[in-house]
Amino acid sequence: MPSVSAHVALTLAQHVDAVFGVMGNGNAYFLDALETQTDATFTAVRHEQGAVVAADAHFRASGRIAAGTSTYGAGFTNTITALAEAVQAHVPLVLVVGDEPTSGPRPWDVDQIALASAVGARTYTVGRTDAAATTVIAVEHALTYRVPVVLAIPYDVAALEAGELPSAPAPRLPAPLAPRGAFAEGMLDEIAAALRGAERPFLLAGRGAWLAGAGDALGALAERTGALTASSALGRGIFPDARYDLGVTGGFGADGAMDLVRTADVAVVFGASLNQFTMRFGDLFAPGTRVFQIDTAPAATHAHVGGFVRADARLAAEALVARFSSPSSPSSGHDFGDAAGLAGATPASGGVSDAGSAVVPARPWRETVDVAAARTYEAGDELAPDGRLDPRSAARRIAELLPEDRVVVSDGGHFIGWANMYWPVAAPDRMMMIGTAFQSIGQGWPSVVGAALARRDATIVLTSGDGGGLMAIADLESAVRAAGGRGMAVIWNDAAYGAEVNLYGLKGLAEGPMRIPEVDFAAFGAAVGAEGVVVRTLDDLDRLATWTAEDPATRRFLVLDLRISGDVIAPYQQEIIRVNS
Repeated sequence: MPSVSAHVALTLAQHVDAVFGVMGNGNAYFLDALETQTDATFTAVRHEQGAVVAADAHFRASGRIAAGTSTYGAGFTNTITALAEAVQAHVPLVLVVGDEPTSGPRPWDVDQIALASAVGARTYTVGRTDAAATTVIAVEHALTYRVPVVLAIPYDVAALEAGELPSAPAPRLPAPLAPRGAFAEGMLDEIAAALRGAERPFLLAGRGAWLAGAGDALGALAERTGALTASSALGRGIFPDARYDLGVTGGFGADGAMDLVRTADVAVVFGASLNQFTMRFGDLFAPGTRVFQIDTAPAATHAHVGGFVRADARLAAEALVARFSSPSSPSSGHDFGDAAGLAGATPASGGVSDAGSAVVPARPWRETVDVAAARTYEAGDELAPDGRLDPRSAARRIAELLPEDRVVVSDGGHFIGWANMYWPVAAPDRMMMIGTAFQSIGQGWPSVVGAALARRDATIVLTSGDGGGLMAIADLESAVRAAGGRGMAVIWNDAAYGAEVNLYGLKGLAEGPMRIPEVDFAAFGAAVGAEGVVVRTLDDLDRLATWTAEDPATRRFLVLDLRISGDVIAPYQQEIIRVNS
């Protein structure tokens, strides 16, 4: 007869096709059932943190929920940092863990429910008669609230016979949050009127807009209003027309692009949290800019927001586009639309029609500026004054050589500016920064594992510093094994914890704890079957050009160990230094 652990595995596999983890006493029966009785794919990682990170990356890359698994005690506590990151980043996943027996804790047990709760994750504990139903509840909770959940199997329950697997209902998910009530409708009227009267309209979208599927509607709105567009770091590529897109806002943004944003007279923000980095610590918009926000958060997320609508980004964007199609819609200033502009498109339609064409001014704002020039970043020199590689020129050259089908996964650290500034991606699910929500490092290598399984058609490109790369080095092997020739890593090796040197070394604090003896990551990669290349000059990147041209089925995982200068400070870090000083 199936065991309690089998009930968990069989039920979970109905909703999850990828599981990552490390086997131990507490999850042995679960993994046995998963391997022998389901079609789910289990991928072993080498550290329990990597189990959660890989499941996190899998969702960010595919939109499909995944699971991690670990044993109890030390195995569970190893997952806490990654669990906190998933909570902060609003990533749904299920972490299946062993737990103390129902009779009470043993000397090596800890209060796992309290630990999970401390970082914001709820725990569901299965019993002998309710394992299947509890598993469905856990999946439903994760997907409904976009958070990780812990699914605990007590040690003395794991192998108990549980009878035939009962049928369990599918998780019930809430419908997208539509604008409701007279206030919401009136605020949408006000936003539409503001956009009609704007001379320099601007639209900003974030990851929430991408998760809502708002890209097409936002593209239509930008077209009908003549607006320039931009995204948060996690929303890169959401607007369909890149010709009028200023790229990423905040510290990753190009100076010319951010100067244009400050001249906007009306800005509408969709599904972006407006954190301090996106807002350039309050300097993104000029004092006279009218700022509106549309988000599922309970209230506006920044003091500069003057009008707020709580709604799904796609439904709200479609409602605004419909207002530009109706002859009776509120109007002031310019007329950007007509009745034929969007025939049949309503918030309930689920899409944006291409019928007709809107009437726009002869020279809308976005056509009067040189967007390409505004988005230009500093080219940098080949070598910095200290003789080491300039990360700006290296980033620019790597961008020219990377495969077009890339998915970029980023660890945390000073280096995050280089990929975000110089490496364009096609959509938000092709650039993920795992660790930044919780301000952590060391989650890069296992991110490759989850992304590689989620996007089997793409090349997974890791960008990591030497500090984070060493912290997660156990899962270098996992990354090489999971991605093979579809994976590569760029290690920004400055022999230091660069952010700490920039923020505290410059203040005169002792730099000894901030420095790292230079490590040969190329040799690390070679030790686990990758090809490693030490990069000291731009010519050393020629190997990336030939590697990109090779067949992914026959080439090896590539590790580029960039010996960069720590004296070149990323613009976003310069901004933080300015604020802290």
